[in-house]
Amino acid sequence: MKLPTIRGVIDRRILANFRIDADCMAAALPEPFVPQLHQGWAVGGICLIRLKHVRPNFSPFPWGLRSENAAHRIAVQWQVDGQTKQGVYVPRRDTNSRLNSWAGGTIFPGVHHFANFTVVETDQQYAVTMQANDESAKVHVAGSVSNQFPESSIFESLDDASRFFEQGSLGYSDTRTDGKYDGLELNCDNWNVESLAVDAIQSSYFQNSDRFPAGSVEFDCALLMRNIDHRWHSRPDLCCQ
Repeated sequence: MKLPTIRGVIDRRILANFRIDADCMAAALPEPFVPQLHQGWAVGGICLIRLKHVRPNFSPFPWGLRSENAAHRIAVQWQVDGQTKQGVYVPRRDTNSRLNSWAGGTIFPGVHHFANFTVVETDQQYAVTMQANDESAKVHVAGSVSNQFPESSIFESLDDASRFFEQGSLGYSDTRTDGKYDGLELNCDNWNVESLAVDAIQSSYFQNSDRFPAGSVEFDCALLMRNIDHRWHSRPDLCCQ
């Protein structure tokens, strides 16, 4: 079933990013994906996003659904008819919406796991914790808005990081069928990012030593987006047997 275009507002979106050894990341990716490198590093991260006023694009009404969501995402490339495509591979999605978790992988692209979210925030400080209901995943990010972008980042500046992540608008998510990935593209009407200085970060996915041995993953930087009008567009499935 093809999802109609969905629109809404990104109330808050945190992109907490890791730089990852390219060989380790390549080994963790399914076909047809390979890491998209930046300064020789693979880039993966956690998207913690609160959506509001989510509704079909054709709806004349301004109100809609609201939810907290988390996605583990990796910048990737793949080949289609001899051409290199770029986007993100999403191995896991979590949500506090019963509707999303029920419809994910059928009506909504990608399997959505039901999770509990604890959020404490002000205009300058943010702390978001996600715990999957079945305890299979946990994420925690805490930090504050900053005028300084970390000098240790593989990105030269906030603008450099912003351009990189804006290009990763097309995502492919795991489904219940091996080798089949649901496509979804995010279009933002007013793309804008701020630097978020992180005080604490935890990811059961990226800090899994069986997947990424010690020293192969380092925290890089975090970005914050607020009050972004956007649309979600369904894209054709990607299949690789």
